[in-house]
Amino acid sequence: MLPSPPHPIAVRNPAKEFLTKGTPQLLKAIQARFDSMASGELDHQSLQIAAVAFAQTMLISSAGLGAFLLRFEFAIPAGARLSVSWAVITWVLIKHFMLHFAGASRGIWRYCSTPDLVRIVAGNAVASFISAIVLRTWCPKPVPISVLVIDFMLATALLCAARISVRLCYEFAVVRRRSGKIRTLLYGAGQAGVALLQESRANGSFANEICGFVDDNKRKGLLVQGVPVLGCGKDLARLVFEHKVRQILIATPSATGLEMSRITGLCQATGVSFKTMPAICDILSHRALSKQMREVAVEDVLGRTRVKLDDNNIRAKIKGQVVLVSGAAGSIGSELCRQIARYNPAALVAFEISETALFFLEREMHESFPGLTFCPEIGSIQNVQRLREVFAQYGPSLVLHAAAYKHVPLMEKHIFEAVENNIFGTLNLATVAAEFSTEDFVMISTDKAVNPTNMMGTTKRVAELIVRSFQRGGPHYISVRFGNVLGSNGSVVPIFKQQIARGGPVKVTHPDMERYFMTIPEASQLVLQASTMGRGGEVFVLDMGTPVKIVDLARQLIRLSGFEPDKDINIEFTGTRPGEKLYEEINMADESMLPTHHEKIHVFAGTTLPAEQMNAHLQRLRKACEQRNAKALVRELKTIVPDYTASKHVTEKTFTESLTNLGRVLQFPAGVKVGS
Repeated sequence: MLPSPPHPIAVRNPAKEFLTKGTPQLLKAIQARFDSMASGELDHQSLQIAAVAFAQTMLISSAGLGAFLLRFEFAIPAGARLSVSWAVITWVLIKHFMLHFAGASRGIWRYCSTPDLVRIVAGNAVASFISAIVLRTWCPKPVPISVLVIDFMLATALLCAARISVRLCYEFAVVRRRSGKIRTLLYGAGQAGVALLQESRANGSFANEICGFVDDNKRKGLLVQGVPVLGCGKDLARLVFEHKVRQILIATPSATGLEMSRITGLCQATGVSFKTMPAICDILSHRALSKQMREVAVEDVLGRTRVKLDDNNIRAKIKGQVVLVSGAAGSIGSELCRQIARYNPAALVAFEISETALFFLEREMHESFPGLTFCPEIGSIQNVQRLREVFAQYGPSLVLHAAAYKHVPLMEKHIFEAVENNIFGTLNLATVAAEFSTEDFVMISTDKAVNPTNMMGTTKRVAELIVRSFQRGGPHYISVRFGNVLGSNGSVVPIFKQQIARGGPVKVTHPDMERYFMTIPEASQLVLQASTMGRGGEVFVLDMGTPVKIVDLARQLIRLSGFEPDKDINIEFTGTRPGEKLYEEINMADESMLPTHHEKIHVFAGTTLPAEQMNAHLQRLRKACEQRNAKALVRELKTIVPDYTASKHVTEKTFTESLTNLGRVLQFPAGVKVGS
């Protein structure tokens, strides 16, 4: 007797169970999409997602069918057709989910890159593994392993090829729209150059047609993403002529100042325009590189290596604290405010005597940092009562003292004002900070305070000693010393630029004049860094590299402006001004250098005057100011700062005053001139 036919077996559908039990949120998302389609509310993003889902479904299905066809030599037996249906449905469902989970479904195809391809391979590999378990375990007729392997390879190839094809088509369309655009060479075939090349292909608004690379690492003849490396820097002039180049983009953001000086010299020799990009640490991830290309600035060619400071310690010091900046609307003070705002203080108090400058700073801060509690306060550091009002209102835990008179020749003519502001203003601020238990007090000093030959440097040196005398344990009182700041109010760079714009001459005081230079952001970051490092009583100095001759700086600026020095624009030497010296120094003989945890920051510890002795000196200085006694003032300053050498202008002022006083004592008849 024939056996009775078997009862139909209830075949499980693992793919359905996987969706209904394991991913309810995915089902809800799909339902929501269908609801939006039915209600006519489908937006552009929804259409894009639907198109990607449809394309992936077709690609995954094609890969699955192709795997069976290849395995069975394009003649699938009838007994395997149920397995084909099972496998294709399982692959579509599981691979859709895994590609979405891996983030491969969310990438924009026309911007496909290596990370996108890696996500596709990873997602497809995991999905193929899960599918293999399902199809070998629950499928009515297990799918051959060879089919599973072929499917993985085909699916990976099709999914990657589809995205690459879309990107190539898009880039080809962009290139075709680029007729008539500026033919451009990229100087630098490194990561920055490649990134700029990729953006040029993907960004339809990019106004340059990249026709080749120039690189100094002997890569001539090689191709970088299909673009040839045409030669090195010394070939630049020839390449510009041969390839009819109209612009050069310098893509070497890690180049040192000396390297940039050499590169810009080569670019200038070609006669075409050139631009550069900012340092890598300054490139914002959400902005296009093409929009950050800028003219080469003098900061790029000074020979300095940019110092990267410790953001984490600065953030820990400032976040959630009230910070007060004196002289907040000046060059350094305003940059300090911008830097501080990035670290989310509880409040930023901007103390400034200049009403107009503070008005514009307030507008800028509200526009750039709308979430910042910015408190502009008008006042002078010479007014103790006003300082106490501000401290009582805000109670700052960190004070950054940037307010000072700093122009050397002016202070030689106004010695009493220099003392009253730089010395007694600092004394007032430090005293009020101590009264209100401020935790950290940082004063901004200058390299002109070392062996000073002018009133500005001498008053800042006395201010350093005052700050040290306040260090008696507890709150930290420190000073930060640095050189000239590029672009600050009254610095040589804007003055030189004005003279170049007028057609010259560019006026330099002396051919041997040298100075240390820093950028405004560097100087401001040093101040913030010092506030995290000081134990109290120290003077911090940034490693400012090699001093730069002012005449060399003038020549660089003339070249960067498109002219030839001594040919198109003349340089004229005018002689040193009152109080100037040819060379600046970093530390004095009695100052010993101590290590810090940052290799580019030095700290000096030297002589500290006891508070009682300092108070006696200050009383005599105050009396000299009240009596307008220049001789007594200079004598007392020399007592406090023995290394101070008064300038000819100040010496003549005290000598004239002495003769005038002598004339009063001797009571010369009217009309008789003293010294005649």
